[in-house]
Amino acid sequence: MEAFIHGVTLALGLILPLGVQNVFIFNQGVTQKSFLRAIPAVITASICDTILILLAVTGVSIIVFRFEWLTNLIFIIGFFFLIYMGWSLLKSDLDKEAKQQMNEFFTTKRQITFAASVSLLNPHAIIDIIGVIGPSSLSYNGYELVIFTASCITVSWIWFFGLVISGRTLGKVDTTGKLVKRFNQASAIIIWGMAVYIGIQVIGG
Repeated sequence: MEAFIHGVTLALGLILPLGVQNVFIFNQGVTQKSFLRAIPAVITASICDTILILLAVTGVSIIVFRFEWLTNLIFIIGFFFLIYMGWSLLKSDLDKEAKQQMNEFFTTKRQITFAASVSLLNPHAIIDIIGVIGPSSLSYNGYELVIFTASCITVSWIWFFGLVISGRTLGKVDTTGKLVKRFNQASAIIIWGMAVYIGIQVIGG
């Protein structure tokens, strides 16, 4: 029970803050015509998080952070990636016509590609999972480690499905797209803030 509660609270604490991964999944709920059409993005993001969590609890975190050049490389790639994603969100204007255009643009293949990129190229997610969940898992062995890992993975899957449902709900209520536009603008500022923080880490390192 202790391992389960620890895993759930830790995973929730890491996944709740607004980030590029959450914003992308949420926006798929807003723009796609149906819940099912947003499933590829949800499944991809969930699988990517599952892989990162499994790598973290099996000791990859120790290897990654042992090499300073590898950590800096992740930071540098993530810095430019977050700058690009923030700019994309800032430019978005989800009126009815724009929703249709995004719906047509984000085919199943593109959903999978974008969801994988915002999950695997996002240093915020990588640092949270490998740098926090990995070391935290060292407290457990055997059955307790399985419970801890499973609880973290379960929270991730439930969260992404919940984001799409929330996006679908807001998309139906906000027919003009104004609320979603404000949400994207706020998200862009937060994401740029993450990019600045990562840039400082690279320079300071």
